[in-house]
Amino acid sequence: MTTVTIKDVAREAGVSVASVSRALNGTGGVTAETEKRIREVAARLRYVPHGAARSLITRRTHTIGALLPDMYGEFFSELIRGIDLAARTRGLHLLVSSAHDGMDDAAAALRTMRGRVDGLIVLSPRADASFLHANLPESLPTVLLNSPLRGRRYSVLNIDNPGGARAMVRHLAVERGLRDIAFIAGPPDNFDAQQREEGYRHAMAEFAPGAPLRVLRGEFTEDSGYRAGAELLASGKLPRAVFAANDMMAIGCLLALREGGVDVPGEVAVTGFDDIPIARYVTPALTTVRVRIVDLGRSALERLAALLDAPDQTATTQADTLGCDIVVRDSCGARPHARTFTNKAR
Repeated sequence: MTTVTIKDVAREAGVSVASVSRALNGTGGVTAETEKRIREVAARLRYVPHGAARSLITRRTHTIGALLPDMYGEFFSELIRGIDLAARTRGLHLLVSSAHDGMDDAAAALRTMRGRVDGLIVLSPRADASFLHANLPESLPTVLLNSPLRGRRYSVLNIDNPGGARAMVRHLAVERGLRDIAFIAGPPDNFDAQQREEGYRHAMAEFAPGAPLRVLRGEFTEDSGYRAGAELLASGKLPRAVFAANDMMAIGCLLALREGGVDVPGEVAVTGFDDIPIARYVTPALTTVRVRIVDLGRSALERLAALLDAPDQTATTQADTLGCDIVVRDSCGARPHARTFTNKAR
């Protein structure tokens, strides 16, 4: 089968190759009538522009990359959905990779994306400045998600993790009167986990002074939440509330407590962080700190698109923080569906 070329379209439409290119790329330079004729000829001949050749001319791949620490779980699926929805509205394609095997894996993923993407969204809790400097071209527009890095080289978009943790502790200790609150922390080298634990500790000092701090280690997985719940059962002294640093651990803990015959929320309230879609469907429905995950992905893509459209903005990028709020459901024993807002995006 003979491949139709741009020259075939130009000959059939009675115009130059340059005119066909301008018409199909939407860059102007031809009349509306000529553009219409060219598009009709291209459709009739079933001409498909050669993406690689067009990229050589425009120096754009119309593809953006996303590097995530993992792709397991609803948080990451929702984040990818937000990025992809925003990308599609701008005619951009999404290339996704993960770095769940560590920094060598992350470095390999970034090297693979070089030359294939116009910009990057990076959510990698262990990626510090030296790692990014070694593995990312300085000219490649990059947006970092949930990163402690600051400076002019990268645009940073964070979640208000300390504010969300503070709001949840306040809800449990002040509004519910539950001062004995255990905390299931995330991985110790994870930036989100560090901030959420810091928020818990500061809020306990503020809203439940003198109350014991009980921090159990988790890995942001259901299994680790289940193990934390089993550890609480084995201790012989249950807290009045459990605040997990993400919903997956809260759901695992919830199952362990219920299997141990504990009434949730009658004996122990259980709460989480993120508000993944399944949180509202478990029994009892999970009270949690809502992160608008799809909006986080959409905002990251829009910020990256702005850098692609105006590359000189990279010299004035800054870090912004997205606010979150409390979604009250059955698992904490309060009236469902009420909300306590934390600070707004800034």
